[in-house]
Amino acid sequence: MANPVLVEMVRGDLVESIHRGAFIVCRADGQVLAEAGDTESPIFPRSSYKMMQALPLVATGAADAFGLGAEELSLACASHSSEPMHTERVDAWLAKLGLTDADLECGAHPSRHIPTRDAMTLAHEEPRRVHNNCSGKHAGFLSVAKHLGLPTRDYVKLDHPVQQDVIRRIAQVCEIEPARLIPGTDGCAAPNLAMPLKNLALGFAKLATPASLPDDLRDAANRLAAAVAAHPRLMSGTDRACAELVEATKGRALVKIGAEGVYTGMVPELGLGIALKVDDGAFRGHYSASCCAWAA
Repeated sequence: MANPVLVEMVRGDLVESIHRGAFIVCRADGQVLAEAGDTESPIFPRSSYKMMQALPLVATGAADAFGLGAEELSLACASHSSEPMHTERVDAWLAKLGLTDADLECGAHPSRHIPTRDAMTLAHEEPRRVHNNCSGKHAGFLSVAKHLGLPTRDYVKLDHPVQQDVIRRIAQVCEIEPARLIPGTDGCAAPNLAMPLKNLALGFAKLATPASLPDDLRDAANRLAAAVAAHPRLMSGTDRACAELVEATKGRALVKIGAEGVYTGMVPELGLGIALKVDDGAFRGHYSASCCAWAA
């Protein structure tokens, strides 16, 4: 059966378009508080689960080894707008590793922050790899590789030890067998792991209340959540919905957008994890649908 209509776009008295999708809100013990649509079929989380991809950065000791603080940890979870506050920090982070922009394997793209993009155009400045919205995540992967003495080339390959560690820890947090995670390639060239929406929400519920996780993951979850709460604009950007919601709730709700209509979130004080997927991948549908999930 088709997923239910989560959002109707109305002009006057006429429904102009609809957006179907699914969402789930649950606790770390698996208790489902609200649910609609198909939460069993696998979906790619895209950028919505970057906090999970950043777990090894803290759990392996790499963050402490390189003196990384809350700002870098928030950037590791980021789909940032490549404003100077983002790119300057990623450049400085790479310098701590003895690496440069050229070591990033995410490719370059223009800043999504219009004033930054316009200033770069007027200055005839070409975007670099640090301008990729995922450059913080990639700096995190490189930090783990350097700390563990692993090759920094091809760190985005699925069989690279860094990515294998990411897979293992995500599977643990989301309570899913690694073999059930369906690998794909994200827009930044890093692996992306498809899983059922219910497992994605469960993973965020566990990050929200990580008492049941092993010590290293518990510490990683707490530190990453605190970093995003303290520096939401580094995780997102100026005038971005994710940052504004985190700021509006004073860090009580942590949310993250993903491409193709995916949205995730957690409320640590309530122990809730939330995952949402709009079928058609439309941003206008998925921002509105996320309100349904929060209201539920």
